[in-house]
Amino acid sequence: MLTKFKAIAVADEIDLNKLAIKCNVPKKYTWEEPLTLQGDALSLILGRTMNEDQKVSIFAFGSIVFINSAEGDIEKFVNYLMTIEKRIDLKSMNKYSDTYDLITDSKIEEITITDDFVYVNEYAPYYPDLISMVIAKSVGLEKIEEKIKVILDSIEEKIIRFESGKLRVSDKELAKTISRILRHEYNSIAYIMILDKPDVTWIHTDAAIFYEKMSEFFELNDRYEIFKTKTNILNDIVNGFSMISHSMKGMFVEWTIVILIIIEVVLMT
Repeated sequence: MLTKFKAIAVADEIDLNKLAIKCNVPKKYTWEEPLTLQGDALSLILGRTMNEDQKVSIFAFGSIVFINSAEGDIEKFVNYLMTIEKRIDLKSMNKYSDTYDLITDSKIEEITITDDFVYVNEYAPYYPDLISMVIAKSVGLEKIEEKIKVILDSIEEKIIRFESGKLRVSDKELAKTISRILRHEYNSIAYIMILDKPDVTWIHTDAAIFYEKMSEFFELNDRYEIFKTKTNILNDIVNGFSMISHSMKGMFVEWTIVILIIIEVVLMT
């Protein structure tokens, strides 16, 4: 038995409750829980009858996972989502994506996890949801890792300027850098849930073990810790820029006052 997954990261945040209302799903969603569409709800969006094993899970942190979906279904669903959620970035759809397979084979003695698939000897109904959660977090992290790299590169340019003796940083430039970091931190709030476990793992021991193995293989915790460390470094660097900039402005004001006093003395003599 083969179950195919495709995960894409298309936004920093998706309003699940707005989407749920549009899809006539009578439920209130939180950050921790994905909105899963299947059956008639999915058929209305894609315009065709869906099989029982076909579904789409949408996560609040901007990732979407398609299970046993055709490529045309993915594009059609994203286009539909764009009519509801204006923050969708089509360029991200192909840039931050991953495919994965769940293969059920009774001949397999134990769970085997690889980069492209996971082998299990017996199917469990919670496997698709847990795999979806892991790869959704993985592509979401990939997207935010790229963003933090761009911010770090821009800050490196300023460091090079400092090293060459150009110590002045304009208020506008400093404010722009700080705003980018604040936006990055705001968009990253949802990623606190990287360390959270799905509810089913608290009920089924086997589900907890499977989720732990998948999370460890995709290095979710390690990547999240690196991401947090880089964010802290960004804050420290910007604080340093701010202190130097204010210090330079203070020196400029002091020298201006001294020069004005000298001019006044000269004029009085």
